[in-house]
Amino acid sequence: MTNFQQGWGAGPSQRYDALAAPFRPIFARIREQAIARDLDHTLPAEEIGWLRAADFTKLRLAPELGGQGATLPELFALLIELSVADPNVTNALRAHFGFTEDVFHSDDEAWRQLWIDRIAAGQTVGSGYSEAGANPLGSQSTTLRQRDGQWVIDGEKYYTTGSLFADWVHASAVDENGDVRLTLVPAGAAGVAIIDDWDGFGQRLTASGTTRLDNVALDPSSVRSSQVRFAYATGFYQLVHLATLAGIARSAAIDLAEHVASRKRVYARGNGLSAATDPQILQVVGRVRSIAYTTAAIVLQAAGALQRAHDAAFDDSLDEEGRKFVQDLSELEVSQSVTVVTDLVLEATTILFDALGASAAKRSHGLDRHWRNARTISSHNPRVYHDRNVGQYAVTGIIDTTRPGVGVPTDEQKTAVSAH
Repeated sequence: MTNFQQGWGAGPSQRYDALAAPFRPIFARIREQAIARDLDHTLPAEEIGWLRAADFTKLRLAPELGGQGATLPELFALLIELSVADPNVTNALRAHFGFTEDVFHSDDEAWRQLWIDRIAAGQTVGSGYSEAGANPLGSQSTTLRQRDGQWVIDGEKYYTTGSLFADWVHASAVDENGDVRLTLVPAGAAGVAIIDDWDGFGQRLTASGTTRLDNVALDPSSVRSSQVRFAYATGFYQLVHLATLAGIARSAAIDLAEHVASRKRVYARGNGLSAATDPQILQVVGRVRSIAYTTAAIVLQAAGALQRAHDAAFDDSLDEEGRKFVQDLSELEVSQSVTVVTDLVLEATTILFDALGASAAKRSHGLDRHWRNARTISSHNPRVYHDRNVGQYAVTGIIDTTRPGVGVPTDEQKTAVSAH
């Protein structure tokens, strides 16, 4: 059955169900063992392999390159469906789809063609930006140096989501001039160690742990000539998280309905001889399902804004200022979605237990994974800043386009803030 037939709403395009049809059986297979993988800490390497074999990682490429030419709303609708199956898998592929956008928007034609060809060949990319510890805010501890005529990268990354499953690690580093550069590190190269040491209570299977880079030699084509990323990068990466949350809510709604439908025991103070006929229980089920429906709709609305930002980059009728305005608005639309989607999904994954008895807390049911995953996803990029930025725009007309980053403020940065 299609999403429309199940009451989740039509897809973002007329062709969407045809686009999704080859992947839905794979999503179903992935979901079958999601609880078991979570309980046993079995990484979804095989499941990601199924998606690669089905060309899911090429979705945004043109059909002649093995892709589907998927629009951003179509991509995000599929990511919601994938997150119903297992949000760990969506998060593991987040960096790859973001890198694909980088490739589309690169001004370096030779570099762009090289990486389009590699993505078309089925190669995938994992994350290597973040660092733990005392790295300076706005900079990196990882270094990139030229030795004996070749580039060499050294350092340690954390939150390297998806890299354990990927062919390449998209890693940032500081070069000899003090500039942050972006590199593509072969995941299997000598000196690369990718470690599954992420110990979060949610999103346990994304391999979002440590990657160590010890004197790793890089081909010149693996060092990007520019650190400029695609204009809507912040909104894109944030919206992947929101799509994941929407998928978690839908998965929770499906699980809850199944548990209520099969539940035999009732409470004496209840309102029926079965949970399935108790109006108060049905109210909870309806609330959770309505949240799942609404959050997906919000995500697809924001995905349309990102599509406009993508299209603006190639619209010759727009000048630079007009192009930037469309792109900044896309960031605003995503920010306007963040706290609402997050709050709703955290509510849904909490109140679902109100429709069930104490047995719902059994680990074997896996219902707790929905809240754990949602709470963890919600912590990656603090939502508390988004409402402030939206309010700033509403009052002043200024859109905050500050790129996210984490680190320890330098003395110079502290002095500048104090002086201000």
